[in-house]
Amino acid sequence: MTAARFFAGLDAGSTTTKGVLLDSEGAVVARFFRASGPRPRDSAQAVREQLAAQAGVPADRLPLVATGYGRAQVAGALKTVTEITCHALGARHLVPDCRTVIDVGGQDSKAIRLAPDGTVADFAMNDKCAAGTGRFLEIMADRLGVPMQYLGTLAAQAKVPASVSSTCAVFAESEVVSLLADSVPSDEIAAGLHEAICLRIAALANRVGITPPVAFTGGVALNPAMVSALSSRLGSRLVVPPDPQLVGALGAALVASRTAQIIP
Repeated sequence: MTAARFFAGLDAGSTTTKGVLLDSEGAVVARFFRASGPRPRDSAQAVREQLAAQAGVPADRLPLVATGYGRAQVAGALKTVTEITCHALGARHLVPDCRTVIDVGGQDSKAIRLAPDGTVADFAMNDKCAAGTGRFLEIMADRLGVPMQYLGTLAAQAKVPASVSSTCAVFAESEVVSLLADSVPSDEIAAGLHEAICLRIAALANRVGITPPVAFTGGVALNPAMVSALSSRLGSRLVVPPDPQLVGALGAALVASRTAQIIP
């Protein structure tokens, strides 16, 4: 294997750092992710080295494009590209006819409307508040005393969701405390929390306009209860691509494959 035949994308998120390696045919040949931790530069370097090892080249010879919250911390990148651009490219690659992308990650959420040719027509982003993000669910899972990955399963067991009126993480947590004190079942609270976060995400999506097909990406897309609740709220079926948390990194790798010079 030679460096000329491989291209890497790295999404340095606030929660996790993701990497994707493409071959010259555009096929994904490696994928890695790890917690970003307190030193995102170190996490990015570790993921880059893993991708380079898979390509069989030194890290500094692997064409790489960086995106995400910590993209400026990625040393040696050919260029940095916005999350919006990379998520649009990655989603369109996996869901070729998609016209809307909803991405919900650990610390932010975004809605992107695409033009028929796949370019970004409009977008809206929530990166100032935990509401509408994976962090919201993480806080609530902790309050309910269940693992984060079990929260969706718990919500799916409820026959009727509890009423959680606030979309603010701080106020919603207070509501959860009150509901628990009133002996409301945990599954009903979990379902109510999913409804609350869907309200926030739907409001974001409605700001840009929803044109189907809609691709749902980000780590939260791995939660089936969230997929079901958000689909119902939006009135549109959501298409969840494989490895939805890697879509941004895939988009960055696609940029690398299009712009990198061939390394002898």
